[in-house]
This record gives sequence, structure tokens and C-alpha cells, in this order.
Amino acid sequence: MGSSSIIGTVAVLVVLGIIVFLAIRSMYRDKKNGKSISCGGDCKNCRGCH
Repeated sequence: MGSSSIIGTVAVLVVLGIIVFLAIRSMYRDKKNGKSISCGGDCKNCRGCH
């Protein structure tokens, strides 16, 4: 296993980590602002999720 494959693996892991972090941060902010994670809290467009 060469050093270039290790660098590639680390780069992929860093990118995936950033994506997961951004997704979790978005869900946290939505919950903090009173939005539902499951339907977005938009009751006029809700199809019976509550």
C-alpha cells in the first residue's frame, strides 16, 4: 500500500466527516428553531405527519 492510497483514503474520510458534520449541524439548528426534523414544521403542506 503506497502513500498515495493512504492520502486518498484520508482525503475521502475528511470529506465524509465534513458532510456528516454539516448535516448534523443543520438538523440541530432546525430543532433549535422549532422545526420538526421529520416534516420541516410546514403544517400547510403536511400530509398527516402529526
